[in-house]
Amino acid sequence: MKEKILEKSAEMFLNYGFKSVTMDDIAEQLGISKKTIYAHFENKTKLVQEATLAVFESISYGIDCICKLEKNPIEELFAIKTFVLEHLKNEKSSPQYQLQKYYPKLFSSLKKKQLEVMRECVVENLNKGIIQEYYRNELDVNFISRVYFNGMIGIKDVETFPSSEYEPKYLMESYLEYHIRAIATEKGLQTLQNLLSNNEN
Repeated sequence: MKEKILEKSAEMFLNYGFKSVTMDDIAEQLGISKKTIYAHFENKTKLVQEATLAVFESISYGIDCICKLEKNPIEELFAIKTFVLEHLKNEKSSPQYQLQKYYPKLFSSLKKKQLEVMRECVVENLNKGIIQEYYRNELDVNFISRVYFNGMIGIKDVETFPSSEYEPKYLMESYLEYHIRAIATEKGLQTLQNLLSNNEN
């Protein structure tokens, strides 16, 4: 039952927001009593904590699986982007913003975990891209991995990019293209162009 509660809670939080979804809403959706939820989670904060961690671990595992497919580094980034967008259900409720606003300690803890996992993934992607000549060989990998992470966090700031003007899918795709164009060789740019053309078709 705990896993069902976590799964449904995470889905509702992503769709409607951490603030607006109540324990009553979750109980009603699952057809159980609120008491049953409290038997597994002492309060809403604990439920939010475990739900966000479950989503994070699921996405991290999926990204690891994509990295093991040994695609070229640019195809790998596109595959990760597609996977994350599908997994987060296009983030209808700006979950990062709400988590930061209403659960700042959880947000800070999650951000540290994201930095560790994402930097490792991005560093590997950059090094592979340099070796395979998709990215320029003079790149400062440590610097660019940090810039990339901060950019990915930054495009989810609803004050800078209001959801009424920018779709999450558009932001992620535009930022990914921006990132690749900044570091790619001619070979990399051609690969990027092919992927963009395939996406349009």
